Amino acid sequence: MTKVALDITGMTCAACSSRVEKVLSRVDGVTRADVNLPLERASLEIDGDIDAAKLIAAVERAGYGATLRPDDRAAQRKADEAREAARRAEERQTLLRFAVSALLSVPLVVGMLPMMLGTGHAWIGPWTQASLATGVMIISGSRFYREAWAALRGGGANMAVLVSLGTSAAYFYSLWMVWSGNVHGHLYFEAAAVVLTLIMLGKYLEARAKQGASAALAALGRLQPPQAERKTSSGAEIVASGDLSPGDVVIVRPGTRVPADGLIVAGASSLDESLVTGESLPVDKAEGAAVITGTVNGDGVLEVRVSAVGADTRLARMARLVEDAQLSEAPVQRLVDRVSAVFVPVIIAVAALTFLGWWWIAGDLAAGFDAAIAVLVIACPCALGLATPTALVAGTGAAAKAGILIRDVATLEKAEAIKVVAFDKTGTLTQGHPEVVEVVATDGNTAALLRRAAAIEARSEHPLARALVARASSEPGEDLPATGISATRGKGMSGTVVGTSVAVGNARMMTELGIPRDTIDALTARFAKAGTLSFVAVDGVLMGGILFADRPRTEAATALRALTSENVRTVMLTGDNEDAARAIAADIGLSDYRASLLPEDKTEALGGLADDPRSIAFVGDGLNDAPALAAAGLGIAMSSGTDVAREAAAITLMRPDLRLVPAALDIARRTRRTITHNLAWAFLYNVIGIPLAAFGMLSPILAGAAMAFSSVSVVTNSALLARWKPRHLD
Repeated sequence: MTKVALDITGMTCAACSSRVEKVLSRVDGVTRADVNLPLERASLEIDGDIDAAKLIAAVERAGYGATLRPDDRAAQRKADEAREAARRAEERQTLLRFAVSALLSVPLVVGMLPMMLGTGHAWIGPWTQASLATGVMIISGSRFYREAWAALRGGGANMAVLVSLGTSAAYFYSLWMVWSGNVHGHLYFEAAAVVLTLIMLGKYLEARAKQGASAALAALGRLQPPQAERKTSSGAEIVASGDLSPGDVVIVRPGTRVPADGLIVAGASSLDESLVTGESLPVDKAEGAAVITGTVNGDGVLEVRVSAVGADTRLARMARLVEDAQLSEAPVQRLVDRVSAVFVPVIIAVAALTFLGWWWIAGDLAAGFDAAIAVLVIACPCALGLATPTALVAGTGAAAKAGILIRDVATLEKAEAIKVVAFDKTGTLTQGHPEVVEVVATDGNTAALLRRAAAIEARSEHPLARALVARASSEPGEDLPATGISATRGKGMSGTVVGTSVAVGNARMMTELGIPRDTIDALTARFAKAGTLSFVAVDGVLMGGILFADRPRTEAATALRALTSENVRTVMLTGDNEDAARAIAADIGLSDYRASLLPEDKTEALGGLADDPRSIAFVGDGLNDAPALAAAGLGIAMSSGTDVAREAAAITLMRPDLRLVPAALDIARRTRRTITHNLAWAFLYNVIGIPLAAFGMLSPILAGAAMAFSSVSVVTNSALLARWKPRHLD
């Protein structure tokens, strides 16, 4: 069994992706075909050997385009960048179409108000109406005509067919009325123009949602540095990271990223692995330690023997986890397109039968034409087109005011099913950086202890040193001068402060200074909290200790209580150690947690939290959270986190306030329910109106009024969402 990936072009809705999926599934040798609309990609499982040209030809016969996706990650990145540029161009073009169509539609609607309200004649003449509507038909209608033709050529029907059918019926009927001189009858130019304008707005929102779908994968790829410094027998040379091979030795200088997975063969340093492992503090590394692609080197020079490159690195495996999750089947947000596939031929058949019935049975050709037009007009999907975009604009607008960014309609469906919310720890439940949380001085003078330690650490860029200096600056007294400062990798720093020898470091360093182990243990026991402990010795005598920890966010406990009140279970998944996880969980009142998890472990742990993975949400902020954010039923990212996390998530919290998590679920659910109600209204008008129109009980004028009223109902229902305000933000 082999896997093949195709990049697909020309898909506009779920009906299109379903059509491509069916076409590919019918090719001999294809055992499984999954088509992802936002990523515009098909993932195929093939039994045997199939020429890619055969698969591409099948897609093209269905009216779409396809290209074989390259295996090389660098080539994939280039292809994805080109597709992202094309998506952005499409988004700009769609926005321009909407803007111009809106400018043409506004005077048309305003000019027709007296006639639509039954208070008088239109303020603008029929030829002016025809001119304005023609502009909209050319600018926006042409796009739907092309999409409709592609769908029909492929043997299917989608929303574009329905839009083209309804707007064409209204437009050409009105144009015929003007040409025939019957200018006193009701014209439907404004209906055709407004429908196209508003549905173009929906297309713009869809284009924006599509644009970010594959950005997480591109962001992951950017973490690997493009070049590496490879050691040779004659010195060193700069090569592309993709040209490295297992066994090569690379030099990693301070402040640069590791170009490939490997083992340190010389040197020592501290590496920031927070983006990959979730560890909040830099990890000290020495000879023999493993390093990971994309992690940032501290202040030491390392020589690393490469053990894995390309697709075999941990970074690449994480990218595949995100990609696999995004290629999986999306939640059901395809209602309108699925119904349209059946609705279009049904409406055509009903209109045709209505016309023939009145002509053959009643012998009234004019009545048959009016009834058929009435059927097509009332079936025009104005309310269907408005149902999703108006609710989405109102709901996401209200959410944005509260600091919540919702990616797309599918997110709203996912939120409705959430029963479990899992949180990352570092940077999500906690502040994401170390602070001094406790100081113990054997002589009771904590201020003096801090000033001495800060004098030694003042020039260090280590996060613990910065936290120590920040805390010391808040204490009374002046900064102390230090000389002869030296650092011992993996242990600490020492120097001379006001004529005394001062050492700041871990227990190992204190032992090497001759301090008894029981003295160190006795001081350790005096600390009430868990964290990273640095000891301070003056002239070889242990004078105290300084405890560092990553503090929980002040609002974390409130957010957890709010979720619990909604019968949502909460759990913490972290890459940190058991002690750190236990301490944070106790501080915020969380009883359920999992510690020491790698990124792939988090994804696996999510699956064990509920029987239905779609009922699980994950909240995170780092690169290490990206696979879990993409794999969860609903991913929620903190805006303070990495680009990868934000792109992999369906919801982004625009400010680091965990109380926005229950608020995000609330507005998403409300918006989803509003969309459902809107669609129900739209279908109800059709179910009632179409039979009345077919039997001549509803004239085209009344059909247009009913269609307009259905739109007003949908817009009014959506507007209620704009008044939403989040709770728990007192």
